Amino acid sequence: MSFTFAIIGRPNVGKSTLFNRLVGQKLALVDDTPGVTRDRREGQGKLGDLEFTIIDTAGLDEGAKGSLVARMQEQTEAAIALADALMFVIDARAGLTPNDRAFADFARRANKPVILVANKSEGRHGEIGAMESYALGLGDPIQISAEHGEGLSDLYDALRAVMPEPDVLFDEDDDVEGVSEEDFSTRPIRVAIVGRPNAGKSTMINHLLGEERLLTSAEAGTTRDSISVEVDYKGRQFRIFDTAGLRRRSRIEEKLEKLSVADALRAIRFAEVVVLMMDSQNKFEEQDLRIADLIEREGRALVIAVNKWDLMGKQASLVAGLRADVDHLLPQVKGVPIVAVSGLMGEGIDRLMKAIEDSYAVWNRRVPTASLNRWFEQAVETNPPPAVSGRRLKLNYVTQAKARPPSFIVFCSRADAVPESYLRYLVNSLRAFFDLPGTPVRITLREKANPFAHKRRRPN
Repeated sequence: MSFTFAIIGRPNVGKSTLFNRLVGQKLALVDDTPGVTRDRREGQGKLGDLEFTIIDTAGLDEGAKGSLVARMQEQTEAAIALADALMFVIDARAGLTPNDRAFADFARRANKPVILVANKSEGRHGEIGAMESYALGLGDPIQISAEHGEGLSDLYDALRAVMPEPDVLFDEDDDVEGVSEEDFSTRPIRVAIVGRPNAGKSTMINHLLGEERLLTSAEAGTTRDSISVEVDYKGRQFRIFDTAGLRRRSRIEEKLEKLSVADALRAIRFAEVVVLMMDSQNKFEEQDLRIADLIEREGRALVIAVNKWDLMGKQASLVAGLRADVDHLLPQVKGVPIVAVSGLMGEGIDRLMKAIEDSYAVWNRRVPTASLNRWFEQAVETNPPPAVSGRRLKLNYVTQAKARPPSFIVFCSRADAVPESYLRYLVNSLRAFFDLPGTPVRITLREKANPFAHKRRRPN
């Protein structure tokens, strides 16, 4: 197992900036507002030839009170328990504060190697603050600037000193070439859970994990970062992303919420299956439909989960009504799986995970060319394309360009003249014929080259 570092410290000292620097990408949200990070976030860090797991944690403010703050502290304590060593970060420009001293004692009590990192050490003020940190009794401070990438060679030496010697991974005689591409049937399915604020996304994931891994609260907007967790469900691997609630753009005012929404949108683009979670008592609001349309436009497999179903009572007619509502309101993803769940009670979890697997399989499906063209001939014969400006449109043949999502190319005589309504007919017919429920289906028109174009008579 990879050596693990937890980054700890008071709010706004640059822990998430250092995390992003070490993982090599902007995974954690960064803002001047203290307390942006709430959940713990894990990533694969690299510095030189060192590779390790790194955990970003919530900044702990000793004076702050409240149940949410208490759960943030629990998340940080869980990260410390998982870690092999700690990076204790202070703000060198601000100098030592009482909170720094309190959490230095907290770090010592963990009885694990502690690397003291004096961040924001650039400039004269940073140098003075770094010197003050000797008073913490945690050894020599490593002076860095996570934002500008300064001092990383000193940080490398400090990490190297506490990490074990690397294992020999292979001998010279090992054959490391010819490794086949990872099979889609065994690799983890990337799943993003999205929806409006307070729909119960984090509660659902916690039930899957069997632990309070993600912060939950009755307060809307508890989740800010898109946090990924690994889930092994009945032998199948999933990588699930919890995301911030998506409100209407006109209601998003704070910069921090804009960053959270952008992070959620990145999670959708990175995912393979997206679960749109709705509140059973406020389902199919305009924002739900906008999110579903966004997922379809991004070309991701979609599953709709209607949460808090335990509050609706045992009424079979309600489930049937969901199906009719979805097919009417979201015709672009007709047949999309709908699952009634209760994240709090754990009801419907098996059905949800099965729906995710089924949607993933459909999203990856390739249709045999012979069957595809038999369908195409039948579809065009049943409903020929309309004539445009008195000229008949000729559709020649179809081929599948790719899967993920299923995408097809139709070769025809006049691509720009084919009406959108006829394209929708082809998509719906293909979806029904090959049983492609819910997943986006793409059909692109391409004009077939005219073999007689070069024989046209030139004017005298």
